[in-house]
Amino acid sequence: MADPESNPTTVEETDPDVEEVDEEEEEDDVPPNQTALGLTSQLMQNPQVLAALQSRMDGIVGTPSGYIQSLPKSVKRRIKALKKLQFDSSKIEGDFYKEVHELECKYATKYIPLFEKRSKVVTGGVEPTDDDCDWPSDEEKEDEKVAQLSDEVKNKAKIGDAEKADSEDKEKKEDNEENSNEKPKTDEGADVKGIPSFWLTVFKNVDMLSEMIQDHDEPILNHLQDVKVKFLSGEEMGFTLEFQFESNKFFNNTLLTKTYTMRSEPDEADPFSFEGPEIIKCKGCEIDWVKGQNVTVKTVKKKQKHKGRGTTRTITKTVQNDSFFNFFSPPQVPEDESEMDEDLEALLAADFEIGHFIRERIVPRAVLYFTGEALENDDDFDEEEEEGEEEGEYDEDADPDYNPQDAA
Repeated sequence: MADPESNPTTVEETDPDVEEVDEEEEEDDVPPNQTALGLTSQLMQNPQVLAALQSRMDGIVGTPSGYIQSLPKSVKRRIKALKKLQFDSSKIEGDFYKEVHELECKYATKYIPLFEKRSKVVTGGVEPTDDDCDWPSDEEKEDEKVAQLSDEVKNKAKIGDAEKADSEDKEKKEDNEENSNEKPKTDEGADVKGIPSFWLTVFKNVDMLSEMIQDHDEPILNHLQDVKVKFLSGEEMGFTLEFQFESNKFFNNTLLTKTYTMRSEPDEADPFSFEGPEIIKCKGCEIDWVKGQNVTVKTVKKKQKHKGRGTTRTITKTVQNDSFFNFFSPPQVPEDESEMDEDLEALLAADFEIGHFIRERIVPRAVLYFTGEALENDDDFDEEEEEGEEEGEYDEDADPDYNPQDAA
């Protein structure tokens, strides 16, 4: 008779191999979909697998799935009908934006009296009345709080003895006599005209404009008196920015302009990319600089050495200089868009963005950009938008605690 200890098949309770088989059998009871999810999770945590998958995805980005190509001709024919309907819808949308522009031109005339009065206050042409200045401010609220606190302290103060009161009366009489001999105090800054450096401050408070302004631009921009927007109506849709300067020693112009032409209809070459009016080109103006005052160019001296003789000579070259006033000499849009390179496209896109921002935000809300209140509102909006994006993003592959079974 065989020894039971020598026969491993009879000792089932202490044999670890048998227990492992039992565990595998329990795993077999797990639903197949959960097992697959667990395996997928393990694979997705493997960096080599992720790299191979990313490489594969990069190769198929932008390529058709093949589904559309596999459809029958009758279905493809119906898709063409839908695209034609989409094109007709884009044309209706273009007509809508044209009417919006005409409405904008109509209401622009109602803003003119307000903006003209703003310009007169900024330049000192008109002194606002008390009724014009009837607007609450944070400083006035603080002054009211201080006055109330002062009144409370006075009410709680105790009256001293009679002798002390008499002495105070005497001191007051002496002070009054001295004050009567003094000249009346004048309001500080009464000789200041208008609001100095108004538009320069507005521009420097806006990041995209402050990056353009150099130190040598600031004395010139101190002569800027007003910025206006004039809308172009009719067949050519667009707007003109007008920068009005007082007489100065830098250039002879008193008006610098920048005109933007817009398109509010689908492009025939790419009709389905239409998302509303877009700027397609812009035109600046020529600045009549006083000799020696042109800040958009600078003189550079270079030394050249002759290879054969070994002699050196100094040559002088005029090159473009960084300046805000390069804004009035934008690059030209080529007639053939295929000739536009990436650098030119980026320059034009930045220029269009600046022109649109001046029209939409700066001119209508100039005083709020001067005080910085508009910047606070813009920052709050950007932060809320970023927070919303962060809340909506979740990468399950980067989450070490992600469990596909819990997700299921």
